[in-house]
Amino acid sequence: AYKRKMYKRVLLVGSGGLSIGQAGEFDYSGSQCIKALKEEGIEVILINPNIATVQTSQEKEDYSMGADKVYFLPVQPNVVMDVIRKERPDGIIVSMGGQTALNVGVELWKA
Repeated sequence: AYKRKMYKRVLLVGSGGLSIGQAGEFDYSGSQCIKALKEEGIEVILINPNIATVQTSQEKEDYSMGADKVYFLPVQPNVVMDVIRKERPDGIIVSMGGQTALNVGVELWKA
């Protein structure tokens, strides 16, 4: 029988800095990811330097649907690794942050 791994804490790597009208879908998908994880009782740690996103907003109708901890830091391999060392997440999600987060994930996998 398949035994599903239970995650208590995950690190979500955001899309990094965005320009107006650029890649808003990554903000939306990341926000929905946070909401889904929180509904499952999973603690969410977010790295996203962009303070003007739904992901990083602390003014949500239901505050419990936001990330538990937000790092306003650059989405770069060395920075993400520092957060991993500090927070010790059970898993890392890079697929909600577009090419920036995916590139960081590949670099970390190679390291």
